[in-house]
Amino acid sequence: MNRLVSPLAGILTAVSILLGLSFSPALAQDKSLTVFAAASMKNALDDINTAYTARTGVKVTASYAASSVLAKQIENGAPADVFVSADTDWMDYATSRKNIAESTRVNLLGNRIVLIAARDSRLDNIIIAPGFDLARLAGDGRIATGDVKSVPVGKYAKAALEKLGSWTAAEPKFAMAESVRAALTLVSRGEAPLGIVYATDAKVDPGVKIIGTFPADSHPAIIYPVAATTTAKAEAADYLTFLKTTASKTILEKYGFSFLVSPTT
Repeated sequence: MNRLVSPLAGILTAVSILLGLSFSPALAQDKSLTVFAAASMKNALDDINTAYTARTGVKVTASYAASSVLAKQIENGAPADVFVSADTDWMDYATSRKNIAESTRVNLLGNRIVLIAARDSRLDNIIIAPGFDLARLAGDGRIATGDVKSVPVGKYAKAALEKLGSWTAAEPKFAMAESVRAALTLVSRGEAPLGIVYATDAKVDPGVKIIGTFPADSHPAIIYPVAATTTAKAEAADYLTFLKTTASKTILEKYGFSFLVSPTT
């Protein structure tokens, strides 16, 4: 009996080793995540994804656009594992369509909206307060921001200008862009003399400068919620945990975001 069992055990061991060598690398390569994130997250999240892949071996593919566009793509079946929105409204929208795993949702980041001009503009140190005359400041030029009906930065901008009493006069001068990064590009290229974007966007484009900051109480709080989708891969939970670590906090604060959760190690 022992003479029969021993050769069989040896064969099984050899097969196990061969299977392990053959299939483990393939399984590792199969580990990947797709993250849909607000356009303003691009630079910071690219750095975070690089760090996450280096730590875990899980490849992260990020798709950046306006939160409104991403939420509707997820609704229409786009294969996203994680959604990072630039406002709570579009996360609420995705949640109401049963596309978000509600228990995973966290308000991760904060931001500010600022008035920008081209780097060589003569405009500087503009005080933004009630009665602020943005229309006069723009002159014959356009004011670039995201679409005020759907893109979060545009919605924040309109809310602020309405509260400051500046919206009605300035509205005809607005150039509505498909995302905050598109608005940023219009100013950076000199196609619009002024723009309203997030402080974090202005920070990464050397072609623009911040000439004024909108008071925090002039618009709803700028909050970036993050969550896994209802179709997310198992790896999404670990990725969301990584977003809350000290390592991620360091990267995000470097780009100007405020961290709204207590970081983990």
